[in-house]
Amino acid sequence: MADCGQRRVALGTTYTGSDRDLFHLRATLFQDRLIELDLPELRRRLARPGHPAAAVEGDHGAGPRGHALKSASVLVPIVARAPELTVLFTRRTAYLRSHSGQISFPGGRAEAHDESPESTALRETREEIGLDPGRVELLGRLSDYHTGTGYRIAPYIGVVTPPLELQPDLHEVEEVFEVPLSFLLDPRNHRRLAREYQGKMRPFFAIPYGNHYIWGATAGMLVNLYRQLAQG
Repeated sequence: MADCGQRRVALGTTYTGSDRDLFHLRATLFQDRLIELDLPELRRRLARPGHPAAAVEGDHGAGPRGHALKSASVLVPIVARAPELTVLFTRRTAYLRSHSGQISFPGGRAEAHDESPESTALRETREEIGLDPGRVELLGRLSDYHTGTGYRIAPYIGVVTPPLELQPDLHEVEEVFEVPLSFLLDPRNHRRLAREYQGKMRPFFAIPYGNHYIWGATAGMLVNLYRQLAQG
């Protein structure tokens, strides 16, 4: 990215504590009972092998069969804020050809020089919002998500510590914002909706938050995050 296509965004205040203090940075998982999650517990739950049986595979009508899917990766950045953990999102600019104005995680299509799917997620995140990969602690990977546009997305969960000196790419990113992780881990906020597309009703997930409408693949991956953490 050229410097003329960036703007600097400072998010949050400095966290100077030790890993022991991270027990005070929490989110609430709403299940049959309330479960307080701190970063060590998040690490434990996301490090387990396997994925939930009820994982959302992808957009309606998209899946592993049929045409070959293009590989892509995204980073789901959990921000270690005190006292409430948050998740960072981007809103795409209105003049992009695809998915304009939509809310997404930083990420994108795999390139031939990427060493691994996680390196794709970290590279794309750096290109889109200027987040240094060295600031990211990867905690785990969610189930792949297949999109109706022909992508197989590998979502990686990572934790980052404020302050975040971000430099969003002005061509791609209109806004960078955060949502409390507890809000996203409350299934009462997970809406299952449907709309007509090419003559067929297409179901999808949506998680509205204030003026932000999180839906489609991004919401589906958040539902998978909830379901993976809820396995205990």
